[in-house]
Amino acid sequence: MGRQENKGCVKRQPNPADCSSRTYFATLRERHNSRRRPHKGDAESFRLFLQLLDRDAFADIRSIREATVQRSAPFYLRRTKEAMVYFPERQADGQWVARKIFTKRIPRTVSFDLTGPERALYEDVTEFVKRQSRQAAAEGDSPRARAVGFLMSLYQRRLASSTYALRHSLENRARRLDEALHHAQDVVQTAPLDLPDAEELEEMEEKERARIEDTLAAITLAHNARQVQSEIAEVKRLAEAALRVEQAGQEAKLAKLHQFVEQQGLFADPTERLLIFTEFKDTLDHLVQRMTAWGLRVGQIHGGMRPGSRDEAGTRLHAEQQFREGTIQVLVATEAAGEGINLQICHILFNYDIPWNPNRLEQRMGRIHRYGQTKDCLIFNFVADDTIEGRVLQRLLEKLQEIRNALDDDAVFNVVGEVLPANQVERVLRDYYAGRLGDADLEERLLHNVDESRFREICQNALEGLATRNLNLEMLIERRAQAQEHRMVPETIARFLYAAAEKANLPVRQMPAVPYTFEPGRTPPALRRYEQEANWRLPALAQRYPRCSTDRKTADAHNLEWVTPGHPLFEALRRHTLELAQEPWAQGACFYSLQHEQASRVDFYRARVVDGLGQVVRERLLAVELDDHHEPVLREPAYLGNFTPAPAGQPHNSSYAWPEPTDWLNRTVLMPFLEEVRSERRAETERITAHVELSLGELLYKADDEIGRAMLEIEEGIQGAEGRLAQAENRHADLTSITASWPISTEMSSRLVA
Repeated sequence: MGRQENKGCVKRQPNPADCSSRTYFATLRERHNSRRRPHKGDAESFRLFLQLLDRDAFADIRSIREATVQRSAPFYLRRTKEAMVYFPERQADGQWVARKIFTKRIPRTVSFDLTGPERALYEDVTEFVKRQSRQAAAEGDSPRARAVGFLMSLYQRRLASSTYALRHSLENRARRLDEALHHAQDVVQTAPLDLPDAEELEEMEEKERARIEDTLAAITLAHNARQVQSEIAEVKRLAEAALRVEQAGQEAKLAKLHQFVEQQGLFADPTERLLIFTEFKDTLDHLVQRMTAWGLRVGQIHGGMRPGSRDEAGTRLHAEQQFREGTIQVLVATEAAGEGINLQICHILFNYDIPWNPNRLEQRMGRIHRYGQTKDCLIFNFVADDTIEGRVLQRLLEKLQEIRNALDDDAVFNVVGEVLPANQVERVLRDYYAGRLGDADLEERLLHNVDESRFREICQNALEGLATRNLNLEMLIERRAQAQEHRMVPETIARFLYAAAEKANLPVRQMPAVPYTFEPGRTPPALRRYEQEANWRLPALAQRYPRCSTDRKTADAHNLEWVTPGHPLFEALRRHTLELAQEPWAQGACFYSLQHEQASRVDFYRARVVDGLGQVVRERLLAVELDDHHEPVLREPAYLGNFTPAPAGQPHNSSYAWPEPTDWLNRTVLMPFLEEVRSERRAETERITAHVELSLGELLYKADDEIGRAMLEIEEGIQGAEGRLAQAENRHADLTSITASWPISTEMSSRLVA
């Protein structure tokens, strides 16, 4: 480089695309609804689950218990979200406090009573359900009996959801009976032999459940014409009664909904948001219609909508985006919105009907109670406490809250499905409708396993036992200071975005009144092409983004799109800029500095520590400054942010030809970095070695036992024993070879690439 006063020169710039870290997710799912914690407090089930991760390392319960006692987790460290905290902060009294990341969940019960015609409708429908269920139960466990039992419980659930949903089911039932009566036998012959059980039905999506409901309704026709005609008349009578309740405007739950919407300030404050969950699409349609008539801006998400994109009207992502932007004020959703949708912009949730599968309560709450939520979440559960179903669900909710208060742990709601099977409530109520349970038996049967000790056992499970609860306060404070020092400030991100957008032909209108805020135009094809690349791991780019900010607090305060590293728009602009800058970066760049009296040079290096398998285990970006005496000094990677870029075409100064400080770099920076990583890896390897040696010993013992059993079976002439003996011997030989090579394979082998 040519000599130039008051500037630093960059010689080497690493490729940021090469520095991106990869995260591998292994999704493990056991059978029998193990979505949350598959072990359910059972150590053997837990061991079998862990063997999906590593067949040999988790061979026996003993190795897991030993790790728990020693509080040494060789392969994993787990935290529930309730245990997560921010970096400690010093309070006014000098105390250091680690504030919880997740806010509180405050559940409340909204009770109401059925009166007048609505009460009469409930009693008539319940009597109809009981009569049909008992007749079906008398037939034993036949396909028709199971079909009737499922169908009747669905009617009762729809009645608990809304009169509108019940009426639609009854009208559809009457119409199907009329249309299908003449070919009922054909329907039965084409129906599947194996109907889903209650647990499988509970896990189905709403569209699939509706299809099964249609099939179940058809099977019940295979009886006789006289009974079918009688049923048609009764179903029509009940549907007409439901219509009269609707027309009279006498639905107690809907009136209570209006009251609580008003109490939560949605009519007075158009920026307040509300999320409402219901199990049934018919109830969703009813709520959307009624709440729109109340003057609210209402949107919806249900199973019939495609995921789509934020720009595609009528899709889930579009509805989610409208809710975040405030275009819609109330979002009514079925279980289709129970997972995978982030609605932390809202902190009020109404469960308009309580799902009979308790797992779904946690899934619903998780839409608003998640990272980024700044307010305590208010959860309102609507329950008719003068109905059988309402009393059962109310008692269950009360019991869960009692246990949560006793344990002081919201994780109770996370593990409720491990105490109560998904179909427990449905099974108990179906037995009640069929006459197998009386009123006095309901609570005892439902809450049999719902006790504090059971929840405590699961909440404090082996995974949590392997994770230390103690905070290294000194280390956390140090890392917080480092994070604050190294973080990329909103001003820097905004400056990059404005400059990069100009190069990408992306119109950007800056908003001076709001800090670090801008309004981008339509996303150009030059950026859209990056989402087609194989290594694109982010959501698709929007056709046009709403108003954005690079500052998190500003974005939250004004309901803006937060654009930061990791956002699709930022990533597309970064990739585009990287492509354009390849040649300039290869040549180096010049900067003006008010801090320097003489010219200097800043070299950038990427240091990687690679293990014996060639895998990168740690990497670090290094900045080394050389002055005119060729004395190297280690700088922070963000060092260039202190300088001003020189005009393009500025000649390089003499520092360009200075030799690299290779010896100094190896001695002062790279070798200490390697030793730091090697020390950490050695400690980790020692933990793994002890754990796997224990596990291998148990495996060898089991292999010997299998060989002995197989030899006895051969002596007794049991068929297939020779094959089992060969398998056991091969397994023993494999384990022996692993044992022989294990001390060698765990030797630390690391090298550093710079």
